[in-house]
Amino acid sequence: MSVREKEKQETLERGAKTEQESQEKGTPKIFLSGSIRGGRQLLPVYRLIYETLEGAGAEVVSWHVVDPELEKVESAMTEEEIYARDLGLLAKSDAMLAEVTVPSLGVGYEVCRALVLGIPVLCLHRPDAAVSAMLLGNPEPGIRVRVYSDEGELRKILMEFLSSF
Repeated sequence: MSVREKEKQETLERGAKTEQESQEKGTPKIFLSGSIRGGRQLLPVYRLIYETLEGAGAEVVSWHVVDPELEKVESAMTEEEIYARDLGLLAKSDAMLAEVTVPSLGVGYEVCRALVLGIPVLCLHRPDAAVSAMLLGNPEPGIRVRVYSDEGELRKILMEFLSSF
């Protein structure tokens, strides 16, 4: 088995294990989205979001977003495999949380797909971010946009978000 095939198999197995554990727990499934190819400078923030959500009893189905080796893993996958993985996980989610401080076409696409699928979306960003008007001006009831200035405020927003489940 090639390195690419092995990494792909490990990704699929971890996803299947995560889904089975979630079904057993009856926990809310959250799709976490953040910039990957557009820049990984917010990886510590993604990890904080992931750890806060998981620590509060939610399941973050898109765990790969916080993987520091993600770019290496995804380099072994085709574009079609990445697309299928992400949209498959999104479709199984109860809600989506998107960190939109760093502009990303992929995150924007996932937000739109979530809304089309009827999945509620919470977008988070820092105060100095130039967030797209397509998010800020979106009148749909399924999307909320919140600003956070520090870790404490971010954690508070996340706990409010989870209380809706």
